[in-house]
Amino acid sequence: MSQFVLQSLNGIKPNWNNKMAAQTYIAISELHPNFSHPKVAGIIIGKTDVKSFPDRKNFGTDRFTFGFTIKDSPDFFINVAAWGNDGYINGLSSSFSIGDCVTIENPLVASKDLEKGDRFCPTTPSLYRLLVTEAHSQVFLCADMDTINRLLPLIHLPVKDSRDFYSLGDIVANGQQLDGTVINILAAVKLIGEPKQFTTSDGRKGQRLEVKLFDDSVSSFPLVCWDREAIQLVQTWIPKETVLFIADAKISFDSFRSGMAATVNSKTIITVNPDTREASLLFSYAKEVSESGALDQDEKPDDLLDSIFDVYTVSQLKQKAQETPEAFFGITYSFISKLDLDSSVSKVIRKRCSRCKFQVTEDAQSCTNQLCPGRDQALSATTGFDLLVDFTDHTGTLHACPLRSPVAEKTLGCTTDGFISLTDDERTAMKWKFLLERCKIYVKVLPSTKMRTGIRGVVVACSLADPGEVKQHMSALLKCL
Repeated sequence: MSQFVLQSLNGIKPNWNNKMAAQTYIAISELHPNFSHPKVAGIIIGKTDVKSFPDRKNFGTDRFTFGFTIKDSPDFFINVAAWGNDGYINGLSSSFSIGDCVTIENPLVASKDLEKGDRFCPTTPSLYRLLVTEAHSQVFLCADMDTINRLLPLIHLPVKDSRDFYSLGDIVANGQQLDGTVINILAAVKLIGEPKQFTTSDGRKGQRLEVKLFDDSVSSFPLVCWDREAIQLVQTWIPKETVLFIADAKISFDSFRSGMAATVNSKTIITVNPDTREASLLFSYAKEVSESGALDQDEKPDDLLDSIFDVYTVSQLKQKAQETPEAFFGITYSFISKLDLDSSVSKVIRKRCSRCKFQVTEDAQSCTNQLCPGRDQALSATTGFDLLVDFTDHTGTLHACPLRSPVAEKTLGCTTDGFISLTDDERTAMKWKFLLERCKIYVKVLPSTKMRTGIRGVVVACSLADPGEVKQHMSALLKCL
């Protein structure tokens, strides 16, 4: 089992040869409409929002429903539909979430009808579906620890073949040929947006949340969620540390972006941090590329910089880094105290693997990073500025902060080709344009085992500071001290 999955399970190891605890449950694979008073246990792997429909038998009233999907073994899972009045259905829906283990007593076992509602539900290996009503059935959180321990690892097993997926690069390359199709995706979470509320023209309220995904082929790809249940699940994920296997995501061409986008719908099942070799490799890549800071530099500047407001002194950056284990962003008005632009070109401009951002030599034919997902393939590399800068203010210095392309090109106002063509005197002049000058620096600060101090700053934007802006912010900071 993958290291990151083991951590999330706290060392729980499944034994699929065991029968259900005390043999009181019927396995999903054995369910049949002839069963009388069946009792099933499973872990919730998918769940939809509550919906209402006019009741044909009682004019003027509504019937309420929602669906969920439970799994009780690596290969078997089944859809469940709950029907009833407003109070029962909303109360039942709020009593459990994706990832919870539940027991269902006395559901109706019915054959699937793929011409009607079942075509909008996740595709399952079972021939049947379960129906739950207030009058005949009970659904409650499972209390048996042996059963819970047996079920919990199932949340990390994809519902489709773990090798049957599109990379984000495949989706972009196929373009509009995939418009309207439903496919599987393996990707890591890059950024999670804020939920946005809206009201439709007919007065119905809705919500929308966008997630940005990445993998070794594409640095940013949109995944859109419309349902409250999906949005609640998304908000539990940790960017840069979460890998997803998204089964049956809808792919469409977004004319606003002029590109492809994925959408979570009622058929979609998302497996978080899957226990698969492919996911483990992607997780290692995500960890490596996140610490390098390359992901932040690939992000559109407006998307990232517009979300950074907090101003810090250098000592405040260091203090917050000690108190906060997660990465964070901030602005500091500091002097560039080290900028080795007049070193040899090989120390200023370097070649890196485009998949994992690992530094490679000029004559390398393949990536030497053991964790690179493309190390067995022909090398795909990029060349760019690769500087380590120090910045200093009256409270201290943050050392060896990466300043890389394309941020470095925008900061210096020079491409790598242009820099190579400069004379030594011209490079020195460029250096002194910034060295010992007060700059406005947008920085990402994150834990780093490679640094002696245990923290690392990555420059995500840098420019010479406006004196009036510096005075305003520094005065505010001094008042807070």
